[in-house]
Amino acid sequence: MSVVKHFIDEAVKKTKIDEFLRNEFENAGYGGVDITKTPLGTHIVVYTMRPGMVIGRGGETIKHLAEQLEQKFQLPNPQISVAEIEIPELNAYVIAARVASALKRGVHFRRAGFWALNRVMEAGALGAEIIISGKLRTDRARYEKFHAGYLPKSGDPVIKYLRKAELHVQLKPGITGVKVRIMPPDAKFPDQIQIIEEAPKEEETAEVTETAETTKVTEETETAETAETTETTEEKVEETKETKK
Repeated sequence: MSVVKHFIDEAVKKTKIDEFLRNEFENAGYGGVDITKTPLGTHIVVYTMRPGMVIGRGGETIKHLAEQLEQKFQLPNPQISVAEIEIPELNAYVIAARVASALKRGVHFRRAGFWALNRVMEAGALGAEIIISGKLRTDRARYEKFHAGYLPKSGDPVIKYLRKAELHVQLKPGITGVKVRIMPPDAKFPDQIQIIEEAPKEEETAEVTETAETTKVTEETETAETAETTETTEEKVEETKETKK
């Protein structure tokens, strides 16, 4: 097997696993999966809004899931861990599933798109884009795009930070697609200018301490001299009084 074919097969397998888990844990608020191969087996992290539904009573559901993944997708020794989604509005899978469920219930696509976009931006996202495509109002297929904030389409920040998901919904007119792209608030861009204040150098701090010490010494000497002069003047005044008497 060539290297290119190997990576293509791995990507197809990951997509099938993602689709299988999405259908399996649709009610649990499925939010994506990370698959990494280790020397001991395959480590799988499932992100969900309700981890209890994925784990099950006494871990029965997660054990059954490990057996299914090993049999269907030939994953060697799958080790599954479940992670709870902290902010669901910043997860692209969750938002796409919410828009898809709203379209299934008969909600107008513009209302569903703007509602989801506002929820994402209120959660603190830097930018978001929702695309709903299909037979929206007529028999001719088209797409509607909902965009807000700053969302680059290419470059290193997109590869590192962009979160995206895609779902398909079967409606009466036909299949409708939902694409969601979210730029999280912790994303860093190369064109952002950050001003860093320089800490004072050791030489400057040493000079400052030396000048402070010298000023203290001069003040002490000046106070001592003034005290001596006042004492001498008082003694002279007393001597003059005695001579007059």
